[in-house]
Amino acid sequence: MMQLEAAYLSGLLLFKPDLLYDERGYFFESYHQEKCKAIGLEASFIQENQSLSKKGTVRGLHYQLAPYGQAKLVRVVEGIIWDVVVDLRKEMDTFGKWQGFLLSSENNHQLFVPVGFAHGFMALSNKAVVAYKCDAYYCPNAEKGIHFKDPTLNIPWEDYGNPQIISAKDAALPLFQEAIYTF
Repeated sequence: MMQLEAAYLSGLLLFKPDLLYDERGYFFESYHQEKCKAIGLEASFIQENQSLSKKGTVRGLHYQLAPYGQAKLVRVVEGIIWDVVVDLRKEMDTFGKWQGFLLSSENNHQLFVPVGFAHGFMALSNKAVVAYKCDAYYCPNAEKGIHFKDPTLNIPWEDYGNPQIISAKDAALPLFQEAIYTF
């Protein structure tokens, strides 16, 4: 079983799996399609990605334009991250709002991010291994993003650490007001 927590931003779901402990360690289901369908999560995951990040690395805020948008199920295999999503769905009251979550290999929480959100994270541990399932393939021509330090969004990255490693590609992302999104 697992506990499910609805987030402030509609459509986001935080999964808190029940860990079964014994003398060997623990076991938990990191994904169970039928249980997800039973709670209304209809994503069919077709690709899984994994990244390794050093402490202070920021990845994101990334998304793909429709019709190539990706729903994601994000979890941390090793370490701890501050995971951030931004609602890009123009019809929602929460358009342009963000929410952050601490995900770690200790709490084993998983975040379901539906299509229509920008997603990014910062590694808080010396190394963080992040794995995420996607319901659509990566499409380089549809790839977009928003600069993580956008002043309109005002995401307090520094409250969780020192963002110090950013790829040249992510550093060149446009601000929220200039970004292209089709949700």
